[in-house]
Amino acid sequence: MQIGVPRERWPGEARVALVPASVKKLISVGFSIGIESGAGLVSGFSDEAYSEVGATVQADRAAILSGSDIVLRVRRPEIDEVSTLRTEAIHISFLDPFNEKELVSEMAKSGVTSVSMEMIPRSTRAQKMDALSSQANLAGYVTVIQAAYHSKKIFPMMMTPSGTIRPARVFVIGAGVAGLQAIATAKRLGARVDAFDTRPVVAEQVRSLGAKFVEIDLGEVGQTEQGYAKALTPEQIELQKEGQKKVIAASDVVITTAQLFGRPAPRIVTRDMVLGMQPGSVVIDMAVETGGNVEGSVLNEIVDVEGVKIIGQGNLPSEVSRNASEMYSNNLTALIGEFWDAESKRLELNPEDEIVQAAVITRGGTIVNDTIAQLHS
Repeated sequence: MQIGVPRERWPGEARVALVPASVKKLISVGFSIGIESGAGLVSGFSDEAYSEVGATVQADRAAILSGSDIVLRVRRPEIDEVSTLRTEAIHISFLDPFNEKELVSEMAKSGVTSVSMEMIPRSTRAQKMDALSSQANLAGYVTVIQAAYHSKKIFPMMMTPSGTIRPARVFVIGAGVAGLQAIATAKRLGARVDAFDTRPVVAEQVRSLGAKFVEIDLGEVGQTEQGYAKALTPEQIELQKEGQKKVIAASDVVITTAQLFGRPAPRIVTRDMVLGMQPGSVVIDMAVETGGNVEGSVLNEIVDVEGVKIIGQGNLPSEVSRNASEMYSNNLTALIGEFWDAESKRLELNPEDEIVQAAVITRGGTIVNDTIAQLHS
């Protein structure tokens, strides 16, 4: 089978879907691979590196798309490129299927089998394919490095002849994959870290990283089967805001990570909370791409509110695109390996398989994912 990897065209996207090490592995089991020239250059992977492991590097993007049985990308395709794909081709990337209704409809009409990497279930078997987690891990790291750069304070405690410098106080709201990595990174840099999550079950994980878990009684809360936080009621959101207000005021850095899968992010930090912080403090809104947790955050901008910086940069994993590409490439390679039939030389996406049921959005001219199909009914 032929795998095609086009260069990403999404503004600011530096990642590539396959790195040379994964190309070599896939070729060894029988795939032919075509890479659009320059696809990996921004992440540090030259065309020559791909050629050396057996990939065909070509400048003709349309030929790669139309000539491939499997197309691998990071970002969703542009709608006008869907018609370029082969009927019954398999397209694998982040698709944002909850919000990209027109794209999903077009992929269904074209006969493409589309796999959405956001929809990979959080199960033990699927862990090696879980691109959301792999990229969120890196995003959590990046937020802390950004915070340290923009903060007017150093993170670690220092004892000097001129006096003792107290450690910076960092408050992480949300202790999912990104939040836990942010906590761990901030602790490594020497900060004092507080954290809160609506799921009490993660309190022990927070403490194991050396942070203090902020206790806020919200009543009955929990998480979904996939491990995501359940949406709070308006009353619970108000309780959370009130409970975290004092912690935010005492913090030098606040990092918000709260997102609801398939829905807009909850607004949990208000302008008055930001105004309660000391000038020179930093707030980083990791959910800015899905509506934002912080009042006043703007995608890909730094907003100054009375001396407090609100940073709303999107696509955080792309800031460390080499490692992000390697991890995403491993996720894709694991997915292909899981369903590759060596005898038939085909990718067998069994409709009865739980991973296939969750992640395959369109197939055979229809929308086959029940959740996404309901949005189109």
